[in-house]
Amino acid sequence: MDAGWEPGAVGASLLLCAALLGAGCALGLRLGRGRGAADRGALAWLCYDALVHFALEGPFVYLSLVGNIADSDGLIASLWKEYGKADARWLYFDPTIVSLEMLTVVVDGSLALVLIYAIVKEKYYRHFIQITLCVCELYGGWMTFAPDWLMGSPNLNTNNWLYFWVYLVFFNSVWVLIPGLLLWQSLVELKKMHFKGTSSRKKFQ
Repeated sequence: MDAGWEPGAVGASLLLCAALLGAGCALGLRLGRGRGAADRGALAWLCYDALVHFALEGPFVYLSLVGNIADSDGLIASLWKEYGKADARWLYFDPTIVSLEMLTVVVDGSLALVLIYAIVKEKYYRHFIQITLCVCELYGGWMTFAPDWLMGSPNLNTNNWLYFWVYLVFFNSVWVLIPGLLLWQSLVELKKMHFKGTSSRKKFQ
């Protein structure tokens, strides 16, 4: 793969990602007014997560089903063309990638919206949805890269620091780290609810 990169394409792609991050954080923090720091952070992440699934990955699925990214034009296509320099599977129709992205857009995107609602409205099913979404995100990340790793990573550009450390490692690690933290938060909250329920029962024995 070509180790060179175009500053203009890189800048435009990173700027679009930053704009979605800013919009997601602003919306999440607005929805989380009056709530604790953990919930405000979770809402900011979930709004950004939903925006990425619907605004970036949704168009990717559509363009891949009607053709491929390499032959497509437009702002979203240009972003995926840039990412395709790090992982060539995103440029052309890869059944595994497209299948995973279809699930990601429909299931993960929808779960993110439901979880936002559950947090804001303090619904009893909040942590059930949170655990389900996080497991889906982690599974999607594993199945995106594991098949290529088992073949010796023929589609991944590991020679260029930008494509490897920023596009592949950093951006994808975010979808491992934050779901992992949210899983831990759910575990802690479920543990608290369990001990609270146990203590209440003991009082009436």
